[in-house]
Amino acid sequence: MEIEILCTKLIKPCLPTPPHLQHYKLSFFDQISEKEHVPFVLFYANNNNFINNSTINERIEQSLSKILTHVYPAAGRYDKDECSILCLDQGVSYTKAKVNCKLYNFLEKSRKDLSLAALFCPHVNKYIDKTNLMVSPIVTAQVTEFECGGLAVSLSASHPAMDGFSDFKFIFELARVCKMETPIENIKFLSFNLGNIFPTSDISRLFKSTFDRVIEKDIIVKRFIVREAAMSRLRKKCIDEARGALAFQPSRIEIITAILWRAFIGASTIINGYVRPSLMDFPLNLRSKSSLPQVKNSMGNFRIDVPIKFIPTETKMELHHFIILIRNAVDKVVASCTKASPDEIVSTLVDIYNESFEAPEWGGNDEVDKVLCSSLCNFPLQDIDFGLGKPTLVFFGVKDMQMFWLHDTDIHSEVGVQIDLKERYMQSFQCDDDIKDLTFISNANL
Repeated sequence: MEIEILCTKLIKPCLPTPPHLQHYKLSFFDQISEKEHVPFVLFYANNNNFINNSTINERIEQSLSKILTHVYPAAGRYDKDECSILCLDQGVSYTKAKVNCKLYNFLEKSRKDLSLAALFCPHVNKYIDKTNLMVSPIVTAQVTEFECGGLAVSLSASHPAMDGFSDFKFIFELARVCKMETPIENIKFLSFNLGNIFPTSDISRLFKSTFDRVIEKDIIVKRFIVREAAMSRLRKKCIDEARGALAFQPSRIEIITAILWRAFIGASTIINGYVRPSLMDFPLNLRSKSSLPQVKNSMGNFRIDVPIKFIPTETKMELHHFIILIRNAVDKVVASCTKASPDEIVSTLVDIYNESFEAPEWGGNDEVDKVLCSSLCNFPLQDIDFGLGKPTLVFFGVKDMQMFWLHDTDIHSEVGVQIDLKERYMQSFQCDDDIKDLTFISNANL
């Protein structure tokens, strides 16, 4: 496949940002977020029932300009102190492109390695300085047309300004404005208050040490759908095997995460010849967990990465033991944040990082296998409709680390799974009995 860039330009808010909003304060959570762009791509088929692509492109551009009038920090640039954004309407980078293949052919190729979808992300253009992402546009977008008329719509946002909630809220509302041609005065879906509630701080005083994250190479990406029948069978099997050891009804996310994590540990065991400790990072959106006022729709980062630790000498390999580990770790963090003050929430986060992700025996230990599991279930991904219907495929940009992505499909009872693993891990991971069983039953027709 060859992607040809047709044009790249800056889309600016259609109304200027007023002077009193031109200095947007980042929060403590923004301050400690990874300084990277996190892209995702939505693929749409052309079923000859939709408005033509030239009209769609025009409407996306117009809608983006409208949205930026409300989400004004997205059109700004980081200030030199990297603790604020100067909102002077510098603009969002927008690229139009075309690719020399049909969407159907791409979907066929992507079954072997979904990382091909990364080609549709807006990685490089004249507005992006890859050596210093803090001076680049905070949001970049790209719309790529297939020969058949299908479209790939990609958004990439700078993590210190926007987390997953902010990203998907942004594109969901962008699509709705595009489809419904919503007037500017009716666009209001985010608040911009986290910097006041959680002000930036001298983080050198808070964190004991900082370990550079290992950049993984040769990441292979696969996907499958967990069907409702498979989910029911798995839940019954898990409860039966637990023989009463489970005091709660495990959720579909807990069961699927446990299966993926156990298979990952199994793959590591085959590769290394022994069972190693494992640290799973489980990001938790705090907007729905906190009792703080006015944070339910706040732009920025408001999450805690829950560390879930597998210690070979302490945890058995039955599935329900992994489910209990996951439930207990998440419940502990939720309990410490639910009725906590902003200072208490920050203290909880600092303790977690110092005891786990920044600790020499865990985050800084090469003898510990690390994986991240991000659940985007309950985000309305399948409802992102620009006037083209539901997306045919969703791709979450490769972050150069081993991780699992979970998301809803157009059938609420099903779960989409994207797996990003190093090649040698993927080979062993796919041979796990539960994974083979799950993918055969769930994904035989894909």
